[in-house]
Amino acid sequence: MRHSTRSEVDPFIVMDVMQAAAAAEAAGQHIIHMEVGQPGTGAPRDAVEALTAAMGQGALGYTVALGLPALRERIARMYGEWYNVDLDPGRVVITPGSSGGFILAFTALFDTGDRVGIGAPGYPSYRQILKALALQPVDLPTAPENRFQPVPADFAGMDLAGLMVASPANPTGTMLDREAMGALIGACAENGASFISDEIYHGIEYEKKAVTALELTDESYVINSFSKYFSMTGWRVGWMVVPEDHVRTVERIAQNMFICAPHASQIAALAAMDCEDELQANMDVYRANRQLMIDGLADAGFASFAPPDGAFYVYADVSDLTDDSRAFAAEILQKARVAVTPGLDFDPVRGGGTIRFSYARSTADIVEGLRRLKAFLQDR
Repeated sequence: MRHSTRSEVDPFIVMDVMQAAAAAEAAGQHIIHMEVGQPGTGAPRDAVEALTAAMGQGALGYTVALGLPALRERIARMYGEWYNVDLDPGRVVITPGSSGGFILAFTALFDTGDRVGIGAPGYPSYRQILKALALQPVDLPTAPENRFQPVPADFAGMDLAGLMVASPANPTGTMLDREAMGALIGACAENGASFISDEIYHGIEYEKKAVTALELTDESYVINSFSKYFSMTGWRVGWMVVPEDHVRTVERIAQNMFICAPHASQIAALAAMDCEDELQANMDVYRANRQLMIDGLADAGFASFAPPDGAFYVYADVSDLTDDSRAFAAEILQKARVAVTPGLDFDPVRGGGTIRFSYARSTADIVEGLRRLKAFLQDR
């Protein structure tokens, strides 16, 4: 049977690493997971209890396509609490995870063949979703002196229809400050390009609060999720904030593509937003793990990386050890029994010499993983 050229997307390498790690575990090995960006904690307890109560009250059918009004209102209130932004809840769209948000945003903003800039290294699914929608991803090789974030000079004269940024970023954990984000927003406005801000790691910051694009402009798409800070990866619920005159456009697309985000997940998400004590306890673990990683990776021999501003990743230069990060990650899994992600997932051109380490799991796992990594390099 024939298949479309749009379906010819690259694999999400970290998922392949997860599969290899699962096979090793099935064979009886104990694997330390530093490959996947998934909190080691589950959904907040009150979120689970809220859903349990709702399930006892009746069937959970479709919601309206834009999401539960109470959840949209609570998210809008959060922008006031976190950023002092007065946000109309009518601009909030509940999505099936941030992935659903990317699909809605790219579909609403771009036409077939449009060129969309994405920073490299960057989240690999941006590139593949754009390809699957018959759009053209344009990698913008970012520089260490810019902490691997794009700057206007990176796409000057490129005739882009849009720019996608992430702050804190995956895989580097670096953030755009207010001036840097403002420069990107201004450059897009001058060139008629749409600006999309992936803010999925907001809330997971260490030295200072991340800047939301909504502090600077209403003419952007902001995408977020309950997966990271709210520790609800498998629940597949997120949100978008869009300009007022785009709401109906996005609503029509969402009605046809998704009907709605999962009702059960929306109920849990609403309750999760008021679980601040538990969520901050998770942050205490990330802070401890971050310092362990900064000290432990350098001690083990992985010394070249920028300390992350946010998220829960360290993106290390290992070009002194390999030019094939995929083979190197496989060797680490086999010999050290630690799962890590090859940089080729994030940067197809330069990623052969980089590895991403996630520290989203328990502190005990991080300590043991660092011990194994040090022994691996000593024996190599």
